[in-house]
Amino acid sequence: MATASEPADPLAKGIVATAKQSWSDLFRWKQRIIVTNELGESHTEWQSPEKLRNPISLFMMLSARDWIYFLVGLFAWTADAFDFHALAIQTVKLSHYYERSKTDITTAITLTLLLRSVGAAVFGLLGDRFGRKWPMVANLIFLGLLQIATIYSATFQQFLAVRSLFGLFMGGVYGNAVAMALENCPSEARGLMSGILQQGYALGYVFAACANLGVGGGTYTWTTVFWVAAGLSIGVGLLRCLFPESKQFREAKAAGHRITARDFWRETKLMIAREWRMCIYCIILLTWFSYYAHTSQDSYTTFMLESKELPNDAATRASILMNTGACFGGTIVGYLSQFIGRRRAIIGAALISCCLIPAWILPSEESGLSASGFMIQFFVQGAWGVIPIHLNELSPPAFRSTFPGVAYQLGNLVSSPAAQIVNAIAESHFVTSKSGKLVDGYGPTMGIALAIVAVGIIITAALGPERRGRAFEGAGPAGANTYDDSGKVVDNGSMTDSTKVQDVEKIEV
Repeated sequence: MATASEPADPLAKGIVATAKQSWSDLFRWKQRIIVTNELGESHTEWQSPEKLRNPISLFMMLSARDWIYFLVGLFAWTADAFDFHALAIQTVKLSHYYERSKTDITTAITLTLLLRSVGAAVFGLLGDRFGRKWPMVANLIFLGLLQIATIYSATFQQFLAVRSLFGLFMGGVYGNAVAMALENCPSEARGLMSGILQQGYALGYVFAACANLGVGGGTYTWTTVFWVAAGLSIGVGLLRCLFPESKQFREAKAAGHRITARDFWRETKLMIAREWRMCIYCIILLTWFSYYAHTSQDSYTTFMLESKELPNDAATRASILMNTGACFGGTIVGYLSQFIGRRRAIIGAALISCCLIPAWILPSEESGLSASGFMIQFFVQGAWGVIPIHLNELSPPAFRSTFPGVAYQLGNLVSSPAAQIVNAIAESHFVTSKSGKLVDGYGPTMGIALAIVAVGIIITAALGPERRGRAFEGAGPAGANTYDDSGKVVDNGSMTDSTKVQDVEKIEV
């Protein structure tokens, strides 16, 4: 990264001061960066944005082991998304199978999203305490087993109960997968790799849509898609067993550092005391983003089937193309965020998605819906592509499983009624279809909801902090670090346990 000698004011402290500084920085081309030298001394300066580098050269910066961690994290996140979308994309089939309304079926989506935050907290803390590997393995294998349990749910009540438990285990995947995939990436490659990683969500949707297309539109075919989802989750879980633990945990073990439960909870307590404002900000941001994804995706296949009167295969093909656009958008916008900054990339993508709403909901033919769906998801998931690395850079360094996972899943908790809200409003308001019949008003409902959410994202990102280029590789596992009064890590496990505990106690006083 090319640096400039122009000094900058330190990062503002306090909510209002941070918002003012963030808003002002948004209109300066140079970016406020914290620079730390080899002695651990830090200062703040203005730096010109990085030059755009050839993506191939960025890929080559990752070692073979880095690629293994990244790809396993990507596969885990893809399997997680496939499991979720296997239900969302088959709402109409499940509605016929259980003889319930589409709104009733989306209750399962709401329950899944509600319980994900609990799983994120439990498995995130386990990942930061004991390592990324085995919590992720447990998550993925149980997800596969619960997909099978869904198939054998004989009643609607059993179906809802299984999907609630499914949400608990689903919530733990994101934080551990993202932390493992990105923690060893070189700083210059983080934007690009973040964009690719986040598109595991869209890729999971594409795979689920392809499976749905392959099995056809028969009511009972939904079970086949769930069998595929179960096999994918269990397979990735077994694959993760074959590779070693993440770098910081291997180094801590090799150095003989013993992290006690007391150490871990002391550092967790200190982190919450110092970072509670950042926690709240990230939860608000991820709430908007969760609504952004769910209002634009979860009911889109239903919208094409019910409002646009497309057959199952045409609606599924359009869904596949829509999420292909998401894969491209997330990768490209994530890559550009390394140059223009995280917040500018998010704001620009959200603004363009607002402008595309009319083109997204007005076409009636498969070709028009496919093209407009491709473009709007290019920018919706383009903004999302910045989120993994943005969250990791905002996170306390030792809590990069817990912090992003909990923020992401609490955002999902608050947005959990999104699919139900869209379906309930659409099923109670009608529009005239191309055949002249009154049909559910999914188009206007989703368009208005998406516009409101995109504006919320723009405002929140504009007033929020950014830590692009932040160094977090030097922090040890949670419980192995001590801090000075400014919150900077001053030791990552080199001291004895007794000295470390005394220092933490002194800071807390």
